Amino acid sequence: MTTASSPLRIALVSLHTSPGAEPGSGDVGGMNVVVRNQAEALGAAGHHVDIVTRRSDPAQPASLDLSPGVTLHYLTAGPPEPVTKGRHELFVTEFRDRLAELGPWDVVHSHHWFSGMAALPVARALGVPHVQSFHSIAAADSTPLSHGERAESPGRLAGEVHLAQQSDAVVAISRAEAETVTTRLGGRPDRVAVVLPGVDSELFHPVDPAEEARIDPPARPSVVVAGRLEPLKAPDLAIRAVAAVPADVRPDLVIAGGASTEFAGYEDDLLALVGELDLTVRFVGPRTRTGLASLLRDASLVLVPSHSETYGLIALEAAASGVPVVAAASGGLRESVVDGVTGVVLESRDPGDWATTITRILRDGELASRLSRASRARALDHPWSLSAAELADVYCRVSGSEDCTELVAVGGRR
Repeated sequence: MTTASSPLRIALVSLHTSPGAEPGSGDVGGMNVVVRNQAEALGAAGHHVDIVTRRSDPAQPASLDLSPGVTLHYLTAGPPEPVTKGRHELFVTEFRDRLAELGPWDVVHSHHWFSGMAALPVARALGVPHVQSFHSIAAADSTPLSHGERAESPGRLAGEVHLAQQSDAVVAISRAEAETVTTRLGGRPDRVAVVLPGVDSELFHPVDPAEEARIDPPARPSVVVAGRLEPLKAPDLAIRAVAAVPADVRPDLVIAGGASTEFAGYEDDLLALVGELDLTVRFVGPRTRTGLASLLRDASLVLVPSHSETYGLIALEAAASGVPVVAAASGGLRESVVDGVTGVVLESRDPGDWATTITRILRDGELASRLSRASRARALDHPWSLSAAELADVYCRVSGSEDCTELVAVGGRR
């Protein structure tokens, strides 16, 4: 990617969770990873990026530099302490007022609906475009979990409709999410762009063959589930599936992630299920990015059993690590995992069907090796620089600037 003429001044707004925090605990997840990595890639391309989030600790400074061209701002809105996700709707107005004191920017890009409700009026007052990303879209309580998250606060369902219809552009993380924006939220198709996430293929990489040759293989293979511990992510399905794998090939199950703020007691439910099934499972808690990369690299399989995922970034990180994925056929997982090429996508949520697939891959070394090679090759086509280039192209188009960034994307996506 190359830049020409004047860089863009970009605000990335993330009210309820800081992209500077480590993923895997509380409400810190894939959205945080996407925002931070796209911001750093935009900064490396010459743009100036302000990431704006809510102060959740009195010790957090007014601002700090994350990388060249990228500054993280903490705004006081509500108490300077962690709160449950649903309470953030109470802080939208105060956050909006503090946000209006910053700038100027050429474009304001909100992540999640809380951010959009605060930032859309600010963008309008500044006379600049507002871009919205949802990262997850709520569904009414009467619909299956596979249709989306539950609305954690009263205004979410209406708020998402408002933002989809009033923003200058909506950036979706998958084609599946783009379809939801247009069909469920009423967003205009000509204003919806799909920008796939990237992956750091240097951090997430396969085991070095020379190093592997020096290390004794583990007694049993391992499978990994990584994500917040909440019903939407369905770690219970992974537990039941591994318990149903024949004893001679049954892998160790490792679950990485912390409890969501909305489901503080969910880990206890999972521990009770493990005891009921007489299974050994390692709960390793939230992992740093380096720790997660190491965990994935050592795994034989990664399981993504979520009821709903807008994309499923963990599947792409597993692919970069050369590890096949078994994923549920929900939302963007059909796009992040190429069925039969980089892993297996299952329509069924029957633990027995998952166990059959896990067993087949673990017993067939040739199949596992083929999936591993294809996974790594596909991940190399998804650098963060390409994701940022596509995002900057959206910004340029909505800003209508004739003196905008000239984007040169090398290679395509598979």
